[in-house]
Amino acid sequence: MEISMKWKGGMKFGGVSQFGHPIETDVSLQSGGEESGYRPIELLLFGLAGCTGFDVISIGQKMRLNITALEINIKAEQREEPPKAISKAHIEYIVSGEKIDPEKLERVIELSEEKYCSVGATLSGVTRITHSYTIKEE
Repeated sequence: MEISMKWKGGMKFGGVSQFGHPIETDVSLQSGGEESGYRPIELLLFGLAGCTGFDVISIGQKMRLNITALEINIKAEQREEPPKAISKAHIEYIVSGEKIDPEKLERVIELSEEKYCSVGATLSGVTRITHSYTIKEE
């Protein structure tokens, strides 16, 4: 894996994914930015949501969970002093489908957290990650 980003002036950087998708990062006005892109720390949270979401869908299909929709919300806390690492992250899964077995869903989420999600594994040494879920019957 390899990426590159280029400085675009101010506190802004731009890059392109290996699939050709553009991305811009920036910081808050208080930090000298223009708030015109993603904060780099937000990208970690988007990565965590996408990674675990992929796992929940993939493993859920293998475990025959009939998931028709999945929403992932993450609330995170950062340390006050630099480096302002994410100290806590709570992942809320909102799962829609037919007759979703809560025990199977819990197992799917645990497998993502404990074995498969590389972003979660990367953060786990510094960040306390918890989760909850809501099942919406369709």
